[in-house]
Amino acid sequence: MLNQLINLVKENAGDAIVNNPSIPNERNNEAIQTAARSLLNSLQGQAKGGNLNAVLDMFKGNDNASSNPMVNIISSGVAGDLMKKFGLDNAAAANIVNQLIPAVMDKLKNKTNDPNDSSINLDQIIGALSGKKGGGLLGSLAGMLFKRK
Repeated sequence: MLNQLINLVKENAGDAIVNNPSIPNERNNEAIQTAARSLLNSLQGQAKGGNLNAVLDMFKGNDNASSNPMVNIISSGVAGDLMKKFGLDNAAAANIVNQLIPAVMDKLKNKTNDPNDSSINLDQIIGALSGKKGGGLLGSLAGMLFKRK
């Protein structure tokens, strides 16, 4: 799942990272990878910390994933990692994540729910969040939460 997140971050990194004077051009790829890893770590931390239902809620319904309150928590974690790694101040890091994370989460949700897009699915997300390859109790839970076709 990390590779899929890196690709989604890269696709949305334009103004947030690539055209951002706070991130030196020679470190753009490093910033993209840092943001993607931090996003995954934040999702895993929330899922393992008892917020699995809140994380899975981002991938259900017709609302944008970015409207889910969990996105603010995830964004905060990504901003903190960018501040540490690149010496950014709070405003610069917040600017990056506010442009990047909602767009990435919306695209991730769309890909997960698109039956014509097999690049990422709910089993992969559950596997990445649980450290397993999907299935098991989490897979059964997801099957009940998401009406699979």
